[in-house]
Amino acid sequence: MTDNRRPPAPHPAERARTIAARGGRAALLPSDGTENRVTPLLHHVHACGDATILLPDDHPLTKAAESGEITAMLELADHAAVPLREPVRGLLWVTGWLRTMDPSDARAACLEVAEERPDPRLLDVGHGASVLRLVPASLVVADAEGTTSLRPELFAQADPDPFHQQEDHWLRHLELSHRDVVGLLGRHLPEELRGGHVRPLGLDRFGLRLRVETVDSDHDVRIAFSRPVATSGELAVELRRLMGCPFLAQRR
Repeated sequence: MTDNRRPPAPHPAERARTIAARGGRAALLPSDGTENRVTPLLHHVHACGDATILLPDDHPLTKAAESGEITAMLELADHAAVPLREPVRGLLWVTGWLRTMDPSDARAACLEVAEERPDPRLLDVGHGASVLRLVPASLVVADAEGTTSLRPELFAQADPDPFHQQEDHWLRHLELSHRDVVGLLGRHLPEELRGGHVRPLGLDRFGLRLRVETVDSDHDVRIAFSRPVATSGELAVELRRLMGCPFLAQRR
């Protein structure tokens, strides 16, 4: 009998926190019906779900949010570490109330961001850039695992994946230097996908994700570890298990 159960994957709130922690490419969409996408000078989503956003002093959104809160949505696109036909592997939308912060609150917000993510663009605040704060009413995460709406408190209770900072480097190394390893991992794909071009797409504490590019479509497949992992040592054990070849798994 065929087992149709989905492999274990991170909770949607964990996936959302991971996309937020990576930063990604951002677009700010005001809810004024214009559908204009604004690229912030800088953006940072805090653990609570609030977002700190830098825009030019003279930007219409900066001016509009000075006199009172306006509704807006921040979109974060999580791009794959390797070049793909469809490079976006996940999206996070934070919808809520946007306001321009006064100088005192803006300085405090910049310090808060700098503690987690030092960035020279923060020095532009007060010199042509203004700080806006987006307080979320809801969040939505969408990727190959599904699309889920989240309450801000559920987002705040989750942690990003323990490997989110190293993931892109590892996947690029796998793509460029270990195509033989990718071939070994491809043995775990469904039979109907084994003729496609297999690319490393993602890695988290529950397993690996592969993108299979066929002639007319793309397919994302999760290969589960035997158990969730939390350290690089545990990860190495699981990778050796999946490849069935300890020597290759240990190569650098």
